[in-house]
Amino acid sequence: MSSNQHTLAEAYLASKEGQVILTYAIYKDERMVGFIMMDYDDGDGDFQSSNYGVFKMMIDRRYQGNGYGKEAMIKAIQLAESAAHGKARIVEITYQSENTVAKQLYASLGFVETGQIHPSGEVYAQLVL
Repeated sequence: MSSNQHTLAEAYLASKEGQVILTYAIYKDERMVGFIMMDYDDGDGDFQSSNYGVFKMMIDRRYQGNGYGKEAMIKAIQLAESAAHGKARIVEITYQSENTVAKQLYASLGFVETGQIHPSGEVYAQLVL
């Protein structure tokens, strides 16, 4: 997994290329507990191909197991549903197949594995909005 610093650099470069990149710190009260990065793709005007993608969601290990990851994903889904950056058909994520905690979290929110595998070996899952 890349560092948050590396992810922010990637986000900066992608935004310079015209991509809609969304980066958020995850806070609980006044304490930063994690980070999430998303993008929006309008599918080149084809609604069937439009999506919000969650490319990184990280909760600091000191704060894991407290429900912050689930809260962050619920907010990410709500952002997609609100069409804040444009209307989309799905929310898409990837995760390591051996990460059973992530798999259970995403499944509990309605994400379904697509059967596709990312070149990095991660599993694709999506939530139809």
